[in-house]
Amino acid sequence: MFKDISENGDYQKHLEHVVKTLCKPESYTKVYHRTNHDVPMPSIPQLAQIVEECKLVLFPGYFGNSEITPQNMQYYIGSAIDSIARKLTEQIKRGYCFSCAEGETMDCIECEHRSRKIMFQFLDMLPEIRRMLALDVQAAYEGDPAAKSHGETIFCYPSIMAMINYRIAHALYILDVPLIPRIITEMAHSQTGIDIHPGATIGEKFFIDHGTGVVIGETTIIGNNVRIYQGVTLGAKSFPLDENGNPIKGIPRHPIVEDDVIIYSGATILGRVTIGKGSVIGGNVWLTESVPPGTHVLQQKPMEMLFENGGGI
Repeated sequence: MFKDISENGDYQKHLEHVVKTLCKPESYTKVYHRTNHDVPMPSIPQLAQIVEECKLVLFPGYFGNSEITPQNMQYYIGSAIDSIARKLTEQIKRGYCFSCAEGETMDCIECEHRSRKIMFQFLDMLPEIRRMLALDVQAAYEGDPAAKSHGETIFCYPSIMAMINYRIAHALYILDVPLIPRIITEMAHSQTGIDIHPGATIGEKFFIDHGTGVVIGETTIIGNNVRIYQGVTLGAKSFPLDENGNPIKGIPRHPIVEDDVIIYSGATILGRVTIGKGSVIGGNVWLTESVPPGTHVLQQKPMEMLFENGGGI
């Protein structure tokens, strides 16, 4: 028979030591969040529900109730919009309160009014979000010969899932909602492996084929009719520092990809460079300089080299 560890005389002392160590301010200062004005943190389950209800509104019949018809659509869409409005207002308020606790101060009544105003602005953006997503679906269907229908891309393609979350999050991002947009894009990131910062600007008919490992940074600008493949990174080359040695936030540091560009798998493009309209960037290419419109950038062909007597490159 094993002895219950709680019978050991050192057990309680050991636990007390660990608890006291973890409760020392120098231990938790950088990782502790205290709710402000008794408002809890944003709820990830609630935000996930908001995204699902947005999907029902944006793609009626595909998500949520699959028996929506033109005759009953107004009822289902109206019900979903009402639910989104109530939940989103609360989550935006929590996001503001989180920022307030981080150093920004805002009157609670003002926060309530601002959250409600932002919610209405977001709802007004839903028709445009649907239009953009419909074009993303068209791009996925046209860009992949394996796609049998538009519906297949909506149901099955990680690119579309990532773009749904991104376009919802980007709308909230440009409305200056704190924290919430990043949570929403990270939900899709964890499920698809596609990491799109909500601050990135992405035009019409954007398609990510396969998708796993794609990274699109905060200040990236992507034009219309752009297609990229798995493993592509649109990242920053360096991080300028302030006088205290801290990274300067918010400056343009990611690529600009113009219209009709194709970027093949594994390509890495870093810094505020411009990939000109109609260019093709080959697989596994590493780019830190701009390329003019219509450029084809490919890897050098492999060369067979023989080394004798200890010779090297």
